[in-house]
Parts: sequence; structure tokens; C-alpha cells
Amino acid sequence: MRGAALLAGLLLAPLSGLAGEFFTLKGHGGPIKGIDVSPDGQAILTASFDNSLGLWRDGAPVWLEGHAAAVNTVRFIDDTRALSAGDDFQLYLWDLAVGTATPLGQHQGKIISVAISPDNARAATASWDGSIGLWDLVTAAPPRFLNGHQSNVNDVTFSGDGDTLYSGAADGTIRTWDVATGTATGQLLNNGFGVNTLIVNDQDAWLAYGAVDGVTRIVDPHTGTQIRDLTLERRPILSMAVDPGATRLAVGDGQGYISVIDTTDWSFVADFRATLRGPVWALHFSPDGQNIHAGGLDSAMYSWPVDSTRDAPKMTADPMPFLGGGAETSNGERQFNRKCSICHALGPDSERRAGPTLHGLFGRPAGTVPGYGYSDTLALSDIVWQADTIDALFDLGPDVYIHGSKMPTQRITAPQDRRDLVEFLRAATHTAPRKAPQ
Repeated sequence: MRGAALLAGLLLAPLSGLAGEFFTLKGHGGPIKGIDVSPDGQAILTASFDNSLGLWRDGAPVWLEGHAAAVNTVRFIDDTRALSAGDDFQLYLWDLAVGTATPLGQHQGKIISVAISPDNARAATASWDGSIGLWDLVTAAPPRFLNGHQSNVNDVTFSGDGDTLYSGAADGTIRTWDVATGTATGQLLNNGFGVNTLIVNDQDAWLAYGAVDGVTRIVDPHTGTQIRDLTLERRPILSMAVDPGATRLAVGDGQGYISVIDTTDWSFVADFRATLRGPVWALHFSPDGQNIHAGGLDSAMYSWPVDSTRDAPKMTADPMPFLGGGAETSNGERQFNRKCSICHALGPDSERRAGPTLHGLFGRPAGTVPGYGYSDTLALSDIVWQADTIDALFDLGPDVYIHGSKMPTQRITAPQDRRDLVEFLRAATHTAPRKAPQ
């Protein structure tokens, strides 16, 4: 855990006092991937690419550290416990009173979504290893892994009684599962293109889903029969949220828009540009339904009053370095911005980033920046960062050059681009030698 960070906007009072007002939560060092609100409405949890969770309560955030890679999803179990999961394949149980995490187990691929049963007795996880995890939160028995999808599983959600689990995957299907036995009970529908997000409302008998091809549809959760097609000309659909009364559905897409839909007649209440650049990855309503919280490429969570979105501030209003740079930017700096800047700082302070600072990089043995939690693979390697090792890292890709590293899989295929990056890093990370005392 680390101490308080900067809050912005109107976050000068308890979160419960901000109903109907615009505010932001600032302090993360990377994009916001997940958002949840505590059952009592007094706290917000944010999950970020910077490997951290932010617990925001009474105007002061606490950083929860435990994950070894980007955190994709977070869910309150109750006011004092939460689950989180991410690119390190791990599912963690958090005791929020003391800020400690217990690892419950892991998938064989990144975990994208976590759902909690209505009675808080079970959790379900959706993983890019193609499986669904079922976790017993009462007895802590070993998880069961359900297989049946033909590709990455992107989302899971429980029925209102907790007996049925719905899953959506990159294979385009929505499937149903018997929670008690862990057996598949059917294929609700096949969208053809990957399904990214699901919400089910048993009371009013509808299931909403969003997909890679921009489809936003409402179907009967028992038969898959279409009730309403809400598809707009934007893709992909990446996030959904429903307010506590299930009267409004929010939809976020890859082009930066948020739509808010009245579920009583499926009319659009709002449709606005939430971010000037990039996707809307996370959505959640405030407990009273007056605000919609959102996360994307910006390192802050934004919250807008649903009924006052027309002139609301936008996320990522300032240029984001990792999106490239202007015409005056050198090729080496452009390569750094695109491949490195989202995880690494250049100055002496690592800031709140997913990776350690690159300050003083050349000549430094890999895995030796104090205070950063390296993978064993990197910490025990004999790599020294020089022009040739940096070139090899991006020529082969981190997953090949340092198998087991936490670094994202990425390559720079053009030799000149790698040379330009090396020369930029040589200058930008240089530390001047200390002068001898006079």
C-alpha cells in the first residue's frame, strides 16, 4: 500500500456527496481498466494498467499493490472485501480494512472479467485461456475450470438466483452453465463476431450484449430471441453497466462514446463523446444512478451526471505520449512513446507506472531498480542493458528474449526503428557522472 495521491475535479468530500456532479479520480499511472462501487456506496475501486488498485473513500485514495501485471477487473464482494484479476493470470481476494491480498489461484491466460454470485458465495472468472473459473468464496475449495468455448472468454455474469452462469467469448457465442454442477447447459446464441460484454436482468427478462462488430442487442435470457437491436455505427462495444434499479443501461465503445439507454422503452437518454482518443474500457453507475463513471486510456476515472453530458469535459483532452507524437517528434522518441512510455518513466522516479524507471538504463544489470517487483526470470538473468540487448529485446519480442517476463508482448520489426529507439534511450536515460568533491 502507498499513501494518498492527488484528487481532482470536485473530489474534496466523501464520494456519497458528489451525486449529480462531475468529478475525476486522479493518481493512477496508466489507463483505467475496471471500476466498481461498494455496496454501501461509500467507496470506489479502480483497476489500472499500472498494476495497482485504487481504493477511493472520503476523498483519499489508498493504493493496493499485489498484481504483477495490468489489473483488468475488480469487484466488491461486500464493503470490506473485493476480488481483482489481470494480465498476471491471478485472482486475488482483498481485505480492504488492512489492504492485504490473498491469491486464490490462477488461469493459464489473462483474466478479463470477474462476476460474483448474488449470495456472495461464488465467483466466476473469464480468461483468455479459453476457460471459465468457478471459485468457492466460502470454503476456498480449489476452483473448477469450465471448458467449451473455442476462443478467449471475455465476460461472465450470474443469473439473479445464482444458479446459471452466462459467458460470452471471442468465438461469437453466449453460453449457459449450471453453477452447481459446472456443466454446460446450452448455447444461447451465436453472434458470429466476438462477444465482449454481457449484462442479464432476470426480473425484467432481458440480457444485453455488446460485440466486436459493434452489435448492441437485447435478447431473452432463456431463448436468445431478440427483443431490441440498439446497434449504432461504432465498434467494437467494450463495456456495459446497468444502474441499481435496472432502469438505465450504459454502453461504451472503442471510438470513445458512451450511450445511456432507458430500459423501460429502450430509448436513448444520452449519447456523448466521453474521450477524444481511444476506447471506453470500464463503466459503472453511481449508487443513485445519477452519475456514470468511466475509464479508458486516461489515467484518471471520470464521472459525469447522466442528465448533463452535452458539455461535459472529455477524457484524454491532453496529448497522450503513447499515442505517438507530433511531426516534430524524432523517430526514436516516437518509438519510445508507442512501445515504452505507458509502462516506463525516464526520470529518476518510477512514478505510478507498470514498469520501473529507465533512468540510468545503459550499463545497468536487468532487474536491479530498487523497490520494483521483478519477475524471477528477469531478476535472475545475466542481461545487462546495452545497445545490443535492447535491440534484441524488441527484435525477438520480450516473450522470446526473456521468456516468463512480465513485459507485454511486442516487437519493433524494422532495424532502423530499433536503432533510433536505442539512440533516443541512450540520450534520454543518461545520468551525468557525479563531480568529485572539491
